[in-house]
Amino acid sequence: MSKREELIDKYAKDLKEKCGVIADMDLLTKVTIGCGPAIYNDDASTIAATQQSELDTVKNNFLIKKLGLKNSPELDQALNAVLEKYGKSNKHKYRAVVYYLLTVHFKKESIYK
Repeated sequence: MSKREELIDKYAKDLKEKCGVIADMDLLTKVTIGCGPAIYNDDASTIAATQQSELDTVKNNFLIKKLGLKNSPELDQALNAVLEKYGKSNKHKYRAVVYYLLTVHFKKESIYK
């Protein structure tokens, strides 16, 4: 099993155990690949949910640029809802998991097809 496959398995387990979501493995794999080399870096692979600059980066680089959404209060609400679902007390919020949840939330799976 490759390192990427191990990480995808870990993300699927997080989705199931912490979010109550059974992952679409094809979509999760594509979202993970879309994160690029960040998944292999301990710092970049997670999202610091308490840092506004990090949340702004997710909003601008992923929601607006990648998913093609318009900047609106709905983006912040969705990001907060996803982080709440993942668990506020959970210190390790994996970027690929958050991106997966946001992709599903906004029904933008077609971006990865």
